[in-house]
Amino acid sequence: MIESIRHTGIVVKDLDKAVAFYEALGFTTVDRKTESGQFIEAVTGVSGAVVEWAKLSVEDGQLLELLTYNSDVSGQMPALQPSAKLGCSHVAFTVSSIDRACEVIRNNGGSLVNPAALSPDGKVQVCYCHDSEGVLLELVEVL
Repeated sequence: MIESIRHTGIVVKDLDKAVAFYEALGFTTVDRKTESGQFIEAVTGVSGAVVEWAKLSVEDGQLLELLTYNSDVSGQMPALQPSAKLGCSHVAFTVSSIDRACEVIRNNGGSLVNPAALSPDGKVQVCYCHDSEGVLLELVEVL
């Protein structure tokens, strides 16, 4: 049935700020649009939905979709997402340099949960962090 993972979607408060954050990490914006009307209302289940979105890509073609619901007045800044929260936990990225990625995250409004930790088998370093909107990310550097 499932052929592939199409993209990961993250709802954000400030689309420009979120796009800049992920571009600083190496993503490239490949498309950006605003949608409204019957189709997007039916898909999202949000009456009167006005959704602005940006699709970002990395070298291997994987997509990240950042979305802002301009019609939703209930959008509050989220608290930092905890690791053990039920539901979608985090988005994991393989990075070429975990130290450099952590520096970029801190310099662009994100925060670190932990410093890079070496796995027991010594094959990877792993760090949890939050993006500029509080979304939990996992960074993995293969050694």
